[in-house]
Amino acid sequence: MGISVGDKFPEGVKFEWAPIDTGDPTSCSMPQDYDASKEWKGKRVVLVSVPGAFTPGCQARHLPPYVSNIDKILQKNVDLVAVIASNDGWVMSAWGKVNGVNNSEKILFLSDTKTQYAKQIGWMAGMGERNGRWAMIIEKDGTISYAEQEKDPRQVTVSGADAILAKL
Repeated sequence: MGISVGDKFPEGVKFEWAPIDTGDPTSCSMPQDYDASKEWKGKRVVLVSVPGAFTPGCQARHLPPYVSNIDKILQKNVDLVAVIASNDGWVMSAWGKVNGVNNSEKILFLSDTKTQYAKQIGWMAGMGERNGRWAMIIEKDGTISYAEQEKDPRQVTVSGADAILAKL
């Protein structure tokens, strides 16, 4: 399918989600469906995809700037940041907690189980069954105003927090 600036965020996009309701990474909620197409209607969302939770590049260079800059991002009329990877909902929830996210109000950690959405838009990592490293901005009307994938999934340039802040 592919995805480009000017496209609408598709209908029927669902992820798996284990809500973060405590800071304890050893205690998790039960995973549930998260209907992004429905939940994000009327919201400005930054969607960030990483190859894997707790992997070196994602843990060291990709996620921390989003966590440390979340207030700056939200001040740019963004309603929430959603981070996806092919890891299951429990792993994504634990990854958020380990990185200091104690609730799901500002940053969601969602599972693109079996890379369904990444496959749908054709943005895989090229490292087996993993999501690619990319980011997009979805406007309140569902239009995608920014969509960039890293040419090298080991790099964090066009998908990083600094690139997103520059585009907001």
